[in-house]
Amino acid sequence: MSAPVRPVVCLDLDRTVIYSAAALALDVPDELAPRLLCVETYRAAPLSFMTERAAATFLRLRAAATVVPTTTRTVAQLARVRLPGPPARFAVAANGGHLLVDGVPDAGWAALVRSRLAGVAPIAEVRAHLDGMAGPFVRTLRDADGMFVYAVVDRDALPAGWVDDLGAWCGPRGWRVSLQGRKVYAVPVPLTKAAAAEEVRARCGGGALFAAGDSLLDTDLLEAADVAVRPAHGELADTGWRRPHLTVTAARGVAGGEELLELLASQVIRTEIPVSGSLGAGA
Repeated sequence: MSAPVRPVVCLDLDRTVIYSAAALALDVPDELAPRLLCVETYRAAPLSFMTERAAATFLRLRAAATVVPTTTRTVAQLARVRLPGPPARFAVAANGGHLLVDGVPDAGWAALVRSRLAGVAPIAEVRAHLDGMAGPFVRTLRDADGMFVYAVVDRDALPAGWVDDLGAWCGPRGWRVSLQGRKVYAVPVPLTKAAAAEEVRARCGGGALFAAGDSLLDTDLLEAADVAVRPAHGELADTGWRRPHLTVTAARGVAGGEELLELLASQVIRTEIPVSGSLGAGA
């Protein structure tokens, strides 16, 4: 008898599984705050965290499924993150632009991505337009692995309608715009986490796909999953985004990340779900 196919769990990172100090949203007295594990350092300083309980749950999840960090971060930014346990076999960076296998970008996937991006406006055109739109409220403007563009902005000084105007310009050129915290992303429409997740699912034998994320750039991934979870914060929470196969955490911030992992781990470990399964009636 052949071994059962392991489910695939694709996890967005920032504000889904890991949290900066500003995103922790701790709403309990200091003496009751959870113990935190640092999972990322930057310039010799701690940058991102998860609770110790979340870290233990993450290890339980990895024991039962193929867990895939699935992020909009660049390859270099992803390399700074040290999640519990050994390095993941698969990881997705640059919003699906890179599929990493044992830490190395997969050449076949890279060629497929290049062919898909040939049908949209080149990144140089979008970058030039953003340069022209930028004002003093734009602190930095960067290309991400040559795949997309993002601006770090001062949210308080961001002019009303600026993001909408950028989106209106990008749309006809095959790009979409997303505002996440202090960052405004302009990303080619064909560049999706869902496409990379489906590639990993196929390589792992076609089992059930679980996914979690908090932002508009995670929408396609959550739509593609058989079971989806999102925290009660972030862009998707702000828009009230829901689906029948989606569960929403009760908690926010780092506590929501802990709850999210517990929901996924309990379902993956307890149940062999059919395709199009659900954790329950989305909260």
